[in-house]
Order: sequence, then structure tokens, then C-alpha cells
Amino acid sequence: MLPLLSLITWSPFLGALLIMFTARRHPLAVRLIAAVSTGISTVLTLWIYVFYDREAAGFQFYEKLPLVPPLGISYELGVDGISLLLVLLTSIIIFSGVFASWTIAVRNQEFYALLLALVTGVFGVFVSLDLFVFFLFYELAVLPMYLLIGIWGSSGEVRPRGIFAWAYRETGVGTKEYAAMKLTLYLLFGSAFILVGLFALYAQAGASSFSFLDLEAVTFAPAVQRWVFLAFYIGFGVLAGIWPLHTWSPDGHASAPTAVSMLHAGVLMKLGAYGVVRLGMGLLPDGAAELAWLVGSVACVNIVYGALSAMAQSDLKYVIAYSSVSHMGIVMLGAATLTETGLNGAVFQMFAHGIMTGLFFALVGLVYEKAHSREIGRMGGFGRAMPGIATAFTVGGLSSLGLPATAGFVAELLTFLGAWRSAHPSWLFPAVAGTFLTAVYILRVTKQIFWGPPSPHFHDLVDARGPEWVALGLLVAVLVLFGMVPGLAIGPVDTATVTLLVRIASP
Repeated sequence: MLPLLSLITWSPFLGALLIMFTARRHPLAVRLIAAVSTGISTVLTLWIYVFYDREAAGFQFYEKLPLVPPLGISYELGVDGISLLLVLLTSIIIFSGVFASWTIAVRNQEFYALLLALVTGVFGVFVSLDLFVFFLFYELAVLPMYLLIGIWGSSGEVRPRGIFAWAYRETGVGTKEYAAMKLTLYLLFGSAFILVGLFALYAQAGASSFSFLDLEAVTFAPAVQRWVFLAFYIGFGVLAGIWPLHTWSPDGHASAPTAVSMLHAGVLMKLGAYGVVRLGMGLLPDGAAELAWLVGSVACVNIVYGALSAMAQSDLKYVIAYSSVSHMGIVMLGAATLTETGLNGAVFQMFAHGIMTGLFFALVGLVYEKAHSREIGRMGGFGRAMPGIATAFTVGGLSSLGLPATAGFVAELLTFLGAWRSAHPSWLFPAVAGTFLTAVYILRVTKQIFWGPPSPHFHDLVDARGPEWVALGLLVAVLVLFGMVPGLAIGPVDTATVTLLVRIASP
């Protein structure tokens, strides 16, 4: 049997090596190698998605190779319904991102090599069952962001005001270098908590194996479960953008180049939520049940705070960045409900938000490339010159505010039902309020930029062309397909969430 998960994970990395060693001074070859290597991962992901046994619980397409037997470290891979959907999300976003970045001309060899190395880490996190290897892949997914933003990112204009204006000037707030450093320091801070938690479980279990399957069979003491779950929640929560540890995220989103923004918001933030669900809830069920009130309460703050912050922005990229903070709150709220419906909604929201925000950042990149501005107040009437981009942005916006027949509606409906059936039904009210606020800012931005009166500041605007349509068409189609046929995702996810909740509910 072919090692399909290894092929999916390492194809982009092989592409990165080919780019660095064979594609120097050949820009088209760089793009084609990136497209082919990510295309291989996408095709194989669709293959395992079709042939995944939706009636069976547990991990499938299992692979194992001992690496350091004395320490219990192995190259151990497998997917269940939750990780399967997120592997599909990753493959769609990176394949689209390659085409969304087709016009990058500055050092495109290094750009694509780092991008493919990063996505190798993302795939590895979702399929790893050995926690030591999981952490290595996690770091590989995070660290290339520093160079990708610091070299190929863009700096925004921030006007220092108030008593802290001097601090803004001294630290370079708004510059791509500031965003890259802030992102890296925050995520390394979170990694420290994760590493402590992993070694604590390893030691408490007898220091014989890092395998998730072995550790899952261990019942840890209640006190250990509480503090390790809290460590995982903080460590992974930094990447998931939980309040108040989210401030790296909007700056990172706004400064990153298009494909990196797509991966950053579409996939990387899901690594944080996945870590809380897989490790926190999967290995520490008592700690998860005891601290669910904290996760849910912070999630409600995320939802409302992120939506209000998005309403206040004048930079288009910051609007989408803060909307991601709000939508990740819905993910964490669904997980905190500890109900089958809510947890299904959380995983579905990871997928729906990943596709939607990937589409948004691809569109923002195209608008910026053609208009050379992200200032919402100066734009207007772009729908006449960019009907394709305007239509795609409208579809993404309608999914963001939860319109029926889009993936966003299914995710939010399941999460809200889970919140109502949970031990804290009051969570439903801030969640619904956040959805209303989302509708306000999404409709305002869409009307202002695309459907309002023409702006006198912009001329000779053109619609998306050539390879750019691949990204837009694919992402819009997925949003509508999974909104119309949600069983495509809920079927495999449900087998994994039920197993997880049974473990949490058992005494």
C-alpha cells in the first residue's frame, strides 16, 4: 500500500528542494514546480477523502516508522475525520495560493521554496500521531512566516497619536519587519507552553512513548490534566488568536503577501484550534470538561471584540484580519460546548472559515495589485471594472455573515445549536450578536468598494486574469458546494467527534 499521507506531506517539500536547486533564474519553472508539487498533494488528498471509511472510528491510512526507539519517538501518521477535513482544507488553500501569487517577481525562487516548506509543516501537524514529530512539524509551519512577511510583506501607514506615539515610532508599528518579529515572538511564546505540556505528559505516562495512541490510553491525575490543559490552551490558543493573545494576528495578516495571508488565516490559525481539540480534549478529557467555561467565555469575547474591531478599520486587509479573530471565536465556542453538534460545528467552521478567508485575502491581494490601495474610504464602484472580483468578494462576504447555501451558514448554525444545548446556553447571545455585527461591516465594505458610486481616484482598473481565476473559481466553488451539501464534511467528522465526546463524558 502506498504511503499516501507521506506523499501528501512531503510532495511540497520535494518541490521546494527542486525549486532551490534546479529552477534558478527560471521564474516560470519555479511556478510550475510549485503548482505541480501542491497539485500532487491536492489530488492525493481528494483520493483519501473519497476512499475514507466514513463508518469507522479511529485513524486510517496509518503509517509508522521508528525514529528513536529508546525515547519512544516514531514517524507515525494517520487521519481521522477531523484531521482529514483539515488536510483537505490545506491542500485547497496552498494550491490556490500558488496561483494567487503567480505575479510575484522579486526573489520568487526563495518565496515559493519557503511557502512549500511551511505547508509541509502544516500537513505534518494534521497527520502526525507522534507528539514529538508533531511539535517539529508545528515549528516548521510557524518559523518560515518570519522571512515570508519580513521580505515579501508590505508595510502599512500607521499615524502615531496620543501619549504612546513615541513608542509607535520607536518600534516601527505598521512595518512588515515589526509584524514579522511580533508574530514570531508571540508564536514562540506559545510554543514554550506546548513543549512543557508535551514533556509533562511524556513524563507522567512513564517516559516510554510520545505516541498519541499510547498516551490516549493513559488516565492522568486530575491536577495534571488541569494545568496541562491550561498550558495547551494558552500555547495553541496564541496561534488560534484567542483574546487577549491575538494582537500578533491582525498585524501579521495585514503585512503578509497574498499567499502567506491565505495560509496564515486560512490554515495556520486552525493549527491552534486543532491542537486544543486533538491534544487538549483528546488526552485531557477531565481538564477539558473542567475548563470548558473558560474556553467558551473567552471565545464569546473573541466573537464580539473581533467584529467590533473589524467595523472600526479603514484598511481592507485589517477588516479581514479582525474578522478572522471573530470567526476563530466561533471555532473555540463550538469546541467549548462539549456537544456533538457544537464540536461538529467547530470543525466545519475551521474548514468554512479557512476557505472563506483564503478567498478574501486572494481578492484583497488582487485589488491592491490593481488599485495600489487598501484604503476603503477612497475606493468605490470597482464592480464595474472588476465584475469577477466583485462577485467572488460578495460570495465570500455572504458566507462570512452566514447566508444559507454557503459553508459559513452550516458552520454557524451547528455551533449555535451546540451552544444552546450546552451547560452554558447564555453563550448563544454574544455569538448571535457577533454574527449581526459581521453582517454590518461586511455589507458596508462590499457596498463601499464594489457596488457604490465610482471613485475619482482610480482609473484603468482591470478584472482578474489568467491563473488568478484558478484560485478564485476553486475557492468560490468549494464554499458553495459544502454549503449545499454539508454532509460531505459532517459525515467523516462526526465519527471522530462522537468518539472524543464519549471519552470526555465517561467517568
